[in-house]
Amino acid sequence: MQDHVIGVDIGTTGTKAGIYDRDGRLKGEAFEESILHYPQPGLVEQDPEDIFTSVVNTVRTAMERAGLAPERIAALALDGQMAGLMGIDADWSPVTHYDSWLDTRCAPWLAELRPYEEEIILTCGMALAFNHAPKLLYWRDQPDVWNRVASFIQPAAYVAGKLAGLKGRDAFMDRTYIVFSGFGSGETFTWNESLLAQFGLTTEKLPRICEPWDIVGHLLPDWAAKMNLPPGLPIAAGCGDQSANVLGGGLVDPGSVFDTSGTAAVFATVIDRFGTDTTYRCLMTCPHVVPGLYFPMAYVAGGGLNLRWFRDALSPLEKAEWEEQGANPYDELAKAAGEIPPGSEKLIFLPHLSGRNTPNDPDMRGAFLGLTWRHEKPHMVRAIMESIAYEYALYLRAVREIAPGYDPKFAVNIGGGARSEVLRQIKADALGLEYRCMDREEFGTLGAAIVAGHAVGLFPDLPGTARRFAGETRPVAQARPERTRAYEAYVDAYIDALQSLSPFFSRMSSSLPDATYNI
Repeated sequence: MQDHVIGVDIGTTGTKAGIYDRDGRLKGEAFEESILHYPQPGLVEQDPEDIFTSVVNTVRTAMERAGLAPERIAALALDGQMAGLMGIDADWSPVTHYDSWLDTRCAPWLAELRPYEEEIILTCGMALAFNHAPKLLYWRDQPDVWNRVASFIQPAAYVAGKLAGLKGRDAFMDRTYIVFSGFGSGETFTWNESLLAQFGLTTEKLPRICEPWDIVGHLLPDWAAKMNLPPGLPIAAGCGDQSANVLGGGLVDPGSVFDTSGTAAVFATVIDRFGTDTTYRCLMTCPHVVPGLYFPMAYVAGGGLNLRWFRDALSPLEKAEWEEQGANPYDELAKAAGEIPPGSEKLIFLPHLSGRNTPNDPDMRGAFLGLTWRHEKPHMVRAIMESIAYEYALYLRAVREIAPGYDPKFAVNIGGGARSEVLRQIKADALGLEYRCMDREEFGTLGAAIVAGHAVGLFPDLPGTARRFAGETRPVAQARPERTRAYEAYVDAYIDALQSLSPFFSRMSSSLPDATYNI
């Protein structure tokens, strides 16, 4: 009986495979860390063959752990990184490395796109960033490579195509990735041919756009043997990793809010119309796997990373002492921050230590604003936590502009930061939303598995299946209206600081010399 499905999540830090039964129970899983190459500052590459091997390895291991016969598997789908791309030739062999979303070599080509940014936002759904558009222009200007490329695709599509023995003419990209393309329409899911023509491009080297559940091929016998799967297994197109997370989290109803508190802090909402953020330019309006839905999303790269920086760079002695006592340094930092009043006694932190991501502002830097003799480390830790809440409040304002009447009641929180009582309460107060947590911790592979099951008729009701698998949420923090009102002024001040200091950081980046020790 074919009553199990496989979802594979190809992330930046690693590849995960999960095997699920028809009730959404995880029966076997595996993880393999990614291999990232840094040939020069600003360059971040992955070898497509490393990515492919990681999928084969994790699926094989997950099957071993599940203890299932191959014939129990009904279908396979992959989700993956959304903002980067790679080139393949007519035989589906890699022509380029995977040009990661972390790679900034395409930065000079942003200037060529800048005059068209308004059109890109209105049609595609997001402002300029290190995504497909500038990367395509970079490769366009490398003719020795460009002329060998049959199509540009993403890692999940590359793996699916190699497993199925596809050719370059079969290249595909499911519609959930289109927000990162720059050259596509988030409403019609077609390529913007008139915009492409402005850059001397056509759709010749772009993949066809398909649905996540479209069957793109069937598993070749050789790969089936290596992964202990049945030959001919249907392979669905899959979706982007964030789309898989939202589906796997059961967020399939307008008004849902999803907060991923990890190394990066990701804030996503679900709406039932296509709207674009031309005011703040911070939102990416991503197509949902469920037809007719979208999830505007924005993120801070230095979410949990900023607290790690503070722990390691500014509190190394305390960290060592806490660890010697068997205490968690993050818990101790949060405990002290919890004693500080909201607003950190008029101290505001800018969390963009490596530049601002949404919108793209690579020259933006971190800063503590309003320091006085009274402020101590607990104030600074609380200000770091509050900066994430202020960013989220900005994102929520942007969502309410593109979706008038949007009125969420609660946010579902996942990730390591979801365990922090202090951080949860700060965000609940600043946003005016109840915060809830889930018993599940893995959503990406589950979302991909739901897509696989839908592709073969195992899960005919996409939203109903996602709701059922996600299960109930648990309230963990209630918004306090008086604090929500007080935080509004801090959110205003935070937005003002971003807008005021962006030109300053730009001038600092361009005019100040690099540090030397022989001046």
